[in-house]
Amino acid sequence: MLMIGTNLAGGPTQDEIMAVSLFKLGLQSTDTVLEIGCGTGKVSIGMAKAVKKVYSLDKRPDAVSLATETARAAGMRNIEFFCTDAMDFLKNDMTYDCAFLGGTHGLEAILAVLAPKVKRTIVINAVMLSTLNTAVTTLKGLGLFCEVVQVQVSRSYEIGGSIMFRPIDPVFVIVARGAACS
Repeated sequence: MLMIGTNLAGGPTQDEIMAVSLFKLGLQSTDTVLEIGCGTGKVSIGMAKAVKKVYSLDKRPDAVSLATETARAAGMRNIEFFCTDAMDFLKNDMTYDCAFLGGTHGLEAILAVLAPKVKRTIVINAVMLSTLNTAVTTLKGLGLFCEVVQVQVSRSYEIGGSIMFRPIDPVFVIVARGAACS
């Protein structure tokens, strides 16, 4: 995948983490999906390949600029990027089939407003234990929590004529069912 640049905090989502996250979303070709915290746009592009429409947000202008350029270079036409705070964007009356959250600032408040707008699945990627705790506690309180999948990936590299593995930080893939279909 072409990435214009990746100097954002957190960097792009690792391919293996994205594969698990997209699988857990259960995307369908007719879906409309919301992404909160688009970062480099890598997950936006991955989702857009499988669905009808992606609305992708980030409050950082540099992230939205990078994601927009990356999507354009990848030829994606079904993604709309917005440089906005998630709570401001969620004031609209739209509903979504699925939602993916890569950003975690204000997670508890966002989930409370987002959950009733999601018909099927919410997936959150977290690397910090505090984020994991907040997400699970909030989703349980909303009656939407399904599971957490902890993904640990290691990549091979050559060393001394052999192969060794270098671990990548573990990621928690948190899965919830949406409330709009209840």
